[in-house]
Amino acid sequence: MRHSYHIEKHYFERAGWLRAAVLGANDGIISVTSLVVGVAASGASSPVILVSCVAGLISGAASMAAGEYISVKSQQDIEKNDLDMESRELQRHPEHELQELKNIYIQRGLQPTLALEVAQQLTAHNALDAHARDEIGISDHTSAQPLIAAFSSAVAFSVGSLFPLISILLLPEQYLDKGVMLIGVLSLGIMGALASYAGGASIWRGSVRVMIWGIVAMLFSAWIGSLFHVDVN
Repeated sequence: MRHSYHIEKHYFERAGWLRAAVLGANDGIISVTSLVVGVAASGASSPVILVSCVAGLISGAASMAAGEYISVKSQQDIEKNDLDMESRELQRHPEHELQELKNIYIQRGLQPTLALEVAQQLTAHNALDAHARDEIGISDHTSAQPLIAAFSSAVAFSVGSLFPLISILLLPEQYLDKGVMLIGVLSLGIMGALASYAGGASIWRGSVRVMIWGIVAMLFSAWIGSLFHVDVN
């Protein structure tokens, strides 16, 4: 007898790393490119613009890593506290927790008899895991991983920041401000398309959306920088 196994790969499984990677890369492109455009619009020389870009890359990557770690660590602490509380409730009031699990399955469409049977079997297998998944909403795919999130955000920000950095190194000084902005917008479009493709969404919609917000940020930075009309040395 031949057996076939159907295994589905859901886009939601990529949500954790995809969110951090997209946020970091887009922030790296928008933040550093806007910084470079603003400094260039103020009348700064190429060496000053380059130093500003490198400083933006380093400080931005560190900030993204620290911010993402603190944010996800706070989520992890909340999850741990919820699991500890649920573990205590399972020890103190097992029958109440079993009824609670049964009611959850009834609300999801099971008949009361079947819901009780499912709750009993899952409780016997791993009660805490069942309550964590079906009552609290914590699973292996959604649990917080602060170190991975921080590392992913820092690396993604650095990768995004390389676009304006390489642009400064390659473009002639007279075309620097407009060239960096153009490459920044195009790179945002590429990143938006890749993120949409990885998430199963519309490539064009994701690309255009992030490009529009990038243009707005860069134009605003250029306007602020042009108000100074000074050579930053």
